[in-house]
Amino acid sequence: MTIATQIIWLFVLAVPIACISWTVTHEEIFREPHEWCVKRSQNDKYILSRKFFYLLTCEYCFSHYVTIAFLIFTDYKLLLNDWRGYILAGFSLVFMANIYMSLFALLRQAIKKEKVEIQKIETETDLEKNSNK
Repeated sequence: MTIATQIIWLFVLAVPIACISWTVTHEEIFREPHEWCVKRSQNDKYILSRKFFYLLTCEYCFSHYVTIAFLIFTDYKLLLNDWRGYILAGFSLVFMANIYMSLFALLRQAIKKEKVEIQKIETETDLEKNSNK
């Protein structure tokens, strides 16, 4: 695989890794298991079980496991064709996936802020209309 192809794979493979990691750790569909893991990560008796459950609630940590699964599934290596290529690919994919997740979080935050501002303007407009009647 050429370097250019490897770089394209890096940017493309990081997208589903980011999507899966974000969805499992943040979205409503996984809210109940997420809350259960958060409680276990805070209240379990043993430190190893607390750390294990924390790894399931942190998008950065969880992205490592998703990346390992994708490396096994795709046999993707970066720069080198031996085990070192897997190591480079793994950390590079985690890095790119977390950049994508950070950008997504910023985008969601900006959208949420706009919605709140629009709702505030609509509420103020409705109040002015009602007070003018």
